[in-house]
Amino acid sequence: MAISEQTIPAQFRAAGEATRSLAPDASRRVVRLVAVFRVLVGLALLAVSLVSRDAPLLNERLPAEFRSIAALYALLAVGILVYQRRRPIAGPLRVPALLSLDIAAIVMLMHTGAGIRSGIGGLLVVFVGAAALTLPGRHAFLAAAIATMAVLLEQALAFSQRLAPVNDFIAAGMLGAVIFAIAAAAFPLARRLEESEALAHQRGIDLANMAQLNEYIIRNLRESIIVVDAANNVRLMNQTAAEQLGVRSQANGQPLRRVSPELARLLDGWRRGEDARRQLPTFVSADGSTQINSYLAPLEGREDGPVLIFLEDAGLLAEKVQQSKLAALGRLTASIAHEVRNPVGAMSHAGQLLEESPAIGPDEHRLLQIIRTNSRRVSDIVDNILQLSRREASKPQLLSLRSWTSAFVTEFTTTLELFEGQVAAITSEDVEVRMDPGHLHQVVWNLCENAVKYASETAGGIAVELSWGRMPGSRRPYLEVADRGPGIHESLVDRVFEPFATGPAGGTGLGLFISRELCECNRAALILEPRKGGGSLFRIVFADPARWGGEA
Repeated sequence: MAISEQTIPAQFRAAGEATRSLAPDASRRVVRLVAVFRVLVGLALLAVSLVSRDAPLLNERLPAEFRSIAALYALLAVGILVYQRRRPIAGPLRVPALLSLDIAAIVMLMHTGAGIRSGIGGLLVVFVGAAALTLPGRHAFLAAAIATMAVLLEQALAFSQRLAPVNDFIAAGMLGAVIFAIAAAAFPLARRLEESEALAHQRGIDLANMAQLNEYIIRNLRESIIVVDAANNVRLMNQTAAEQLGVRSQANGQPLRRVSPELARLLDGWRRGEDARRQLPTFVSADGSTQINSYLAPLEGREDGPVLIFLEDAGLLAEKVQQSKLAALGRLTASIAHEVRNPVGAMSHAGQLLEESPAIGPDEHRLLQIIRTNSRRVSDIVDNILQLSRREASKPQLLSLRSWTSAFVTEFTTTLELFEGQVAAITSEDVEVRMDPGHLHQVVWNLCENAVKYASETAGGIAVELSWGRMPGSRRPYLEVADRGPGIHESLVDRVFEPFATGPAGGTGLGLFISRELCECNRAALILEPRKGGGSLFRIVFADPARWGGEA
């Protein structure tokens, strides 16, 4: 799959440019080497002129000028080298300016020395050849032409002053030919050097981008990953692994035993061959709150090399397994409930027919009442289970709690034929929520129906209140359903949302379980809180509509 530029952060896309600006190119290396060679040449000529006045390099008529030029050239060469060390000379005129200095110095040394016969002119071959490696083709030939013209002009000047014989023109011409040949030979070499340098730059860019992209991917993976080297030093740890191990500081480069002593102990045992399995035993996190499974993947295929470690929360894994079991159990229960519905209906119908018989006495009527009540309860359980198994995915919509609650209270009061005021909405500032309207209707209807059912058994009568607002800390919207009934029985407070949890008043024990499931599939939470003065208070805490507004 292709990765677009938008996928990679901007700092990673700029890695190539940073690499290109930092990597020394071929011309820069050539200039540095020539600078060192220039210093050696200048110092050597100066040393020879000072040590041996009878050396063949010198012409007895101009020894002082030769020494002066050699000293000045050596001084300039050292200065250029030092300056380049501190601040590299840049710009398009860098090489031509330095080459002009070399040509002028060499030609003047030839003239004050022994001329073309001294051999000093051969140094021009080196300087022009080096310049040809860094200059375009035409400029390289221009440099060769300038050097050749300088040699010929020096020879003409020496001949006019009767310092050189006419035969030296042949040597000067041959030197010029060699200079041109070197420039011509350096041109294809320079091109290949430029191509190889460009390829090296590109590969450096690719490697830098690939390395940083790999690090970015690893750091942002949901899986917990640690990379350790052969010495068990942490080379890379993503944020998920750091949070799982309770690491707060930078762990890269630190020994694994400082980051997680227990994991380091298990890894050492695996390296020693105590356990050949790739899955290490489960260990406890540093804060003691999590059981962690670890899986090893040797990067070089051997135990004593770098290792990639995957961490997994054993509790989450067990929860996933439990959810799978519950899902399978739910499907089985739904199948059983479907099969139970017909026999229960037949028993209920038979009881109704038997109740119409004139031969039935009071005791039999009591038994028939028990049959009818429990048949209805089993039928309700079957309906709830089938409804839960057929639950469709939520389709959230943006709802106004003020208008929605007003319409709901009117519908609920009319349907159950309640008096006005028995179910009331406490008006406050309007709040918008995002939830499936059908799911919200089913949850609130179930809560209000329970409140009406149990509140009708108390002396105070029915008094159900619906109110809404925002949580003080998170500012998440909520909707409360409160009543003044007998409240939740003490034995059910901790397991009121579990399936088939019923109290002394009976019921199927599935209503609140289904209500909580419907809330969770809409990213909401259903909470039971005690109410001062008696009764119950159920609060639906909705998801932030601004955060989940783009999800369906």
